[in-house]
Amino acid sequence: MVLVLLAEQPMHPYEMQRVMQWRGKDQVVRVQRGSLYPAVERLVKAGLIEPSEVEREGRRPERTVYRLTDDGRETAFAWLTDMLRTVRNEYPEFPAALSFMPLLSVGDVRANLRLRALGLGKQIAAFKSEAVDLAERFRLPRLFALEDEYRLAMAEAEQAWVLSLLDEMDSRALTWDTEQIRAWAQGMQDELGSFPGIPRAVTEAREADP
Repeated sequence: MVLVLLAEQPMHPYEMQRVMQWRGKDQVVRVQRGSLYPAVERLVKAGLIEPSEVEREGRRPERTVYRLTDDGRETAFAWLTDMLRTVRNEYPEFPAALSFMPLLSVGDVRANLRLRALGLGKQIAAFKSEAVDLAERFRLPRLFALEDEYRLAMAEAEQAWVLSLLDEMDSRALTWDTEQIRAWAQGMQDELGSFPGIPRAVTEAREADP
């Protein structure tokens, strides 16, 4: 984010933060003042940016304006290219929660997923409202709102998937309980001899058999 902003023009860190917030980029990049300044210092040490001038407005403290170096410009292009083309596992929370879902009952999961679907609906409505507002106020070209378009598409896809999962749970096409899980674990134990993650009660029961 710092490198891309400085590719536009020299800025001081506070200005970078304000520009990101004004453009709504803080919705896709977590911008915190406490982490921005250390990031700038690391980029200076790496030779990717350098101080350009020190400015002062009125009684405000002096602010160092930074500019991009040639190495910084090349690095910005390389990083952006890599992020656009490379698929990475970013470890979001929701898939992690889904992987441990059997800990909860079907009823609890159903209730929580319904709340998630409602939350996604509100998020989708907010995204659409923001898009209309930006278009009306700034006549923003699509090129500069693609991240918002992507977030909307991802939210709509997730909501559709959650609702389809809820339909399966409501029709009992997808269901589970402790006995079902233990029966599956027992079957895997019998078939494979050993299996990581077998519930302890199942293993103990086998050891107790004569």
